[in-house]
Formats: sequence, C-alpha cells, structure tokens
Amino acid sequence: MSVVTVQLGQCGNQVGQQLLHSLLCDAQEGQRKELCTASRERFFHQDTHGELVARAVLIDMEPKVINQSISRAARSGMWRYGETSHFSQKQGSGNNWANGFCVHGPAHREVVEELVRREVERCDRLSGLLAMMSVAGGTGSGVGTYVTQCLRDVYPKSFILNHLTWPYGTGEVIVQNYNSVLTLAHLYQLSDAILVHENDTVHQICSQLLNIKHISFADVNSVIAHQLGSVLQPALTADSQGAYSRNPLGELVSALCCHPEFKLLSVSSIPQVPLASMAYSSFSWPSLLKHLRQMLISNTKMEEGIDWQVRPLAAAERSRNLTAGSFNTSLANVLILRGKDVYSTETAGFEDPALYSSWLSPQEAFSVWKSPVPFNKYEKSATLVSNSQALLRPLDSMVGGAWNMFASRAYIHQYTKFGISEEDFLDSFSSLEQVISSYKELR
Repeated sequence: MSVVTVQLGQCGNQVGQQLLHSLLCDAQEGQRKELCTASRERFFHQDTHGELVARAVLIDMEPKVINQSISRAARSGMWRYGETSHFSQKQGSGNNWANGFCVHGPAHREVVEELVRREVERCDRLSGLLAMMSVAGGTGSGVGTYVTQCLRDVYPKSFILNHLTWPYGTGEVIVQNYNSVLTLAHLYQLSDAILVHENDTVHQICSQLLNIKHISFADVNSVIAHQLGSVLQPALTADSQGAYSRNPLGELVSALCCHPEFKLLSVSSIPQVPLASMAYSSFSWPSLLKHLRQMLISNTKMEEGIDWQVRPLAAAERSRNLTAGSFNTSLANVLILRGKDVYSTETAGFEDPALYSSWLSPQEAFSVWKSPVPFNKYEKSATLVSNSQALLRPLDSMVGGAWNMFASRAYIHQYTKFGISEEDFLDSFSSLEQVISSYKELR
C-alpha cells in the first residue's frame, strides 16, 4: 500500500524532500530485496522510463523552496518529483494563519485537490496521506490546515497523519503562538494522528549528540528525516506473518490513537552519533532499550541528560498520591527495532503496566515492530513513537503564550481582517485547553 506525501510551506517541503531522499538511500544500502521493493512501492512509482518518481505533492505560496526541492531530488540521480505535482504562487501568506486558511487555501482548492487526486489514482492501494507542515508561519499552518480539511472531505475513509514541526520556544515569528493554536485546534478535528517534532529538541540533538558547531536548517531537517524515516520504513509487525507491513499509517494510528481526545505523538530514537564516529561505536540491545525506556519515563529526547531518578508508579501508588506521578504516563507506545540480532531482543521493560494509563492492558497499549535490516548505517537502532504526556509542557506553554497576547488584543486585527473572528480564537483556546486537561489527567 502506498503513502501520498503532501508537502506544505517552506518547512514541509524541505523536510519532505529530505525524508524521501533518506528513505530511498537507506533502501539502496545493500538491503534485502523485499524491503527495497516494499519501500519503493510505498513512497515512489516508476515512470515510463523506469525512473523513480515520488508519490508527493508540493504546495507553497512562493516558488523558491519548491524549486530547490525539485532540483535537489533531480540532482541526486536516484529519484525526482513529478513534473506537474507542484503548485506555487508569487506571494506568501505573511506568517498569518488567517491569510493562508481564509484566502490562499480557498482560492486554490480545486488545483490542489486535482494534484492530490492524480497521485492517489497512481496508487494500486492507498494507505493514507502524510501532510507535512510547520505550525509557526502562514502557508504551512494556514494553507496546510485548509488542505487537510479538503483532504478529509474528499477522502473521508483514508488515514491522514499530520507531521508538524514545532517552532523554537525563543520565537521565530511574533505571532507563532496564534498560528500554532489555530492549527492544532483545527487539525484535532480533522487528522487521525498528529506527530510532532520540536525544533528546540532537534537543535539540542544536533549540538550535543552530533557535535555540529554551526547548525543549519538542513542539519535540523536531516535529524527529523532520520527519526521519521525510521518510523515509516517498512518493518515486520506482530500480524505481518513474515512480510513487511503494508499499511503503515493505519497500523500506527490503530496502535496509538484509540481515543479522539489523544492524538499527539512524539518520537525518540537511539543511538544518534556523528557519521564519523559510527565505525568506532558499538551498541547492545539491552543498553539501548534500557536508555530508551528511561528516556520515555523521564520525558527526555536524548541519551544525555536522562534523569535516572524518575520512576513509574504503580496504579495503587498513583491513587494514594496523585501529585507524585512526575513521570511521563503513556496511553500507548510503538517500539521499532532495526538491525542485527533484532529477533532475540527482550522488550518486556516496555510492557510494564506502571508505564501506562489504566485504560488499556499493556498487551493492548504496547506494540513492537522489527526488521533485521539496519537503518541509515546504524547496526542497531531503536525508535519509540509515543502517545503520552511528552508534549504536554510545550503545548501548555504555547496556549498560555497565545492567551496572554489575546488578552491584550495584540495583533488580533491582522486575523480579523481576513475573516477569523475573536470567537474563532476562543473556540480554539477552549478546544486545546480540553486536550491539555485530558493529558494531565492521564493516569
């Protein structure tokens, strides 16, 4: 089954291009034929000349980044984008969600829907749609939200996974909290799952783990693509009967999002080392999984800085002392293991009932996917996709920042002039405050 990627705005197009390139490079590194076939079928199709063409649609209100993404793919000599699979204009959305959602989105709806329809019809079977965007600017967030709404209308029974890049906490755009609140509140009604990467966290990985001195957006995008690729590259699930999984988005959503109030997913990967150090690094499965488990419990996205003092509390302890639950409670987790000796790996530590809410049994809340094929040159690697309280703090901070600005009516006129009313803001605040409350009560 195939995934159609919809790349939206500057960030979505840059990360999407890097993701597709990473997936194809990984599938060509002397891998098993069945994995290469499954990966290519999932993300690419062959044209009449035998060239690999991405199952992707590129959308931006300015042409520069789209042209760069198309050129980079073509220069690789390995794959390219479709000649008519992109759409751009000459004027951006001015970092204004309302401009993107109320003006640019509706004006170009028919063109965008036609581009996506063409890619969908090239699929023998559609697994779902992967919409990639940021939440801080105008096009990625505003147009991206509108396009997701259109996709939900046109493909009501298809899985839609939104991948969001969260802005730096220090601020990229003065109104980024407004844009983020409006994006998340709307996507919560439209998307099956929302997978988030925080720029602050990825920046730390580049600096502290990869030892990059002058960090560029390309470095940040490369880390995001690596983590996302480790999730989306084909693997063997418990029900796959020895064949690589066919429906990645459906399997991810069904394993992690059992309730519409809980859709926020975070990703952690281990190990992450500089390419130059990889040949001199050795890792064991027990050590990797011990560290990854504690990263989950203490809500740490890197091996460095893990708080080993944080421990999960059993249900009885939680009921006696509700304030003691400082660890990161999970609703559900998917552990993806790739590499040498993967089938002999012991994962019982992730089946501990104390890690999870009382809603589901550990057998229902935890899934493990495996592949004996190494990923991205790592002999052994583990990735955890978690529906947990991990994003509670940045979400709470973002909503609080937006509310403080709204209370003083800062920049509200920039949104109302495009058709977003103060009631729309209040509805979005109310929706996300309910999400925050639900995650806080996750026990």
